[in-house]
Amino acid sequence: MADASSDSVALGDVAIVGGGCYGTFYARQLLRAAERGAARFRRLLVVDRDPACRFAGEVGPAGDRELVAEDWSAFFDRWLGGAAPPAPGAPPDAIVPSPLMPHLMYDWLVRRARERWPDRPVERRALPAGPGTPYDVAAPDLTRYVSFADWLCPIHCIEPAICPVIRAPRTWEMGEALERLTERLGWSAPTAGPVLFTCRHRVYGVGMFDVATVLAGDAVVAEAGAAHRSVDIVVGTVSSCHGAAGLLHLGP
Repeated sequence: MADASSDSVALGDVAIVGGGCYGTFYARQLLRAAERGAARFRRLLVVDRDPACRFAGEVGPAGDRELVAEDWSAFFDRWLGGAAPPAPGAPPDAIVPSPLMPHLMYDWLVRRARERWPDRPVERRALPAGPGTPYDVAAPDLTRYVSFADWLCPIHCIEPAICPVIRAPRTWEMGEALERLTERLGWSAPTAGPVLFTCRHRVYGVGMFDVATVLAGDAVVAEAGAAHRSVDIVVGTVSSCHGAAGLLHLGP
């Protein structure tokens, strides 16, 4: 959220996935934004299993930043498990994903669903169809990686209105494409969602999504499971141009 009294971006705790090259870059950018008054945050939490990761060696912990030496799944189970939506007007907690990370929020929803319904089948399933993008690849872990770009994108692109590669207006939006796909899938079987974790540029080249969005996605899964004996929920981590998506299946 932007500070009402300035152009500064106000944030609570910010969890950065990974302490390697990407996570270190994002941490530096957020620290630079804070130094220049473009952003305010409570703490940066850089999460990496390796206590000697690049962030530790090149930036290091301080009063406004911490290296959390922990597995990503264990961290999010603990951190998100105790999270609550921010009070009105309070700065949101946020997550900065890595471009190369696994589908962590989808995995978290699966674990939450299994805790909620221990006697019910909860399965990862592949999308039976894609959203019609030029790039569409199914991974062995059943995640479908899709993109509107059939070219190599610039590193740390913030996906502006004018695409820097084709130098023309960006006329696509991955979230809208997955919404249309969810509607089509619903014609043949009970389908809910899509639950979308949409990464948007906030400041100094750093994209993120709010923890409140993740909690709202968990609520969608809970509602769908209560309303249907068997249902598929479309889950995606997306930006404007790219996405990773799959089905979370709840059986009877």
